[in-house]
Amino acid sequence: MDFGYKRVSTIDQSTERQLEGIKLDRVFEDKLSGKDRNRPQLDLLLSILREGDTIHIHSMDRLARNTRDLLNLVEEITGKNCKVIFHTEHLSFEPNKTDPYQQLMMTMLGAVAQLERSLILQRQKEGIAIAKSKGRFKGGKSKLSAEQVLELKELSKTNSITSLAKKFGITRPTCYAYLKG
Repeated sequence: MDFGYKRVSTIDQSTERQLEGIKLDRVFEDKLSGKDRNRPQLDLLLSILREGDTIHIHSMDRLARNTRDLLNLVEEITGKNCKVIFHTEHLSFEPNKTDPYQQLMMTMLGAVAQLERSLILQRQKEGIAIAKSKGRFKGGKSKLSAEQVLELKELSKTNSITSLAKKFGITRPTCYAYLKG
């Protein structure tokens, strides 16, 4: 089977441009950061892979934002006798077929994605520090009122996190934070 894996960092972003025009049997989509492997749809995809399957991914940074996870995921997939294709980079990885140059490119491009994420976080911290020093940053504002938090907690007993996040216009991680607090 030909599977597609799409990922964006927030629920507000769209995956529409990813894998456009590629014929796929099934698509898995996460709207979570790629900073780690904690992604439900990726886990589901990996659990159903069978020998001979192919995973199509728009670009490497959609699969992982750090080199270690990228290398481990590709090794895990090819270890199941499946193929991985990164369309933007024009790289593919197959079981029992190693190309040292493709391996090098994946490692280097994975490192670039990791660097990019680190620089974004560094710039964000610097911007917050400057804003704080000028008295313009007071921290994040609460997305939900106290009444909405109570409603969220009540609805969480019978509804999925994804549906609650959509209903309240918040991300799933924010939803989990409210339910934890």
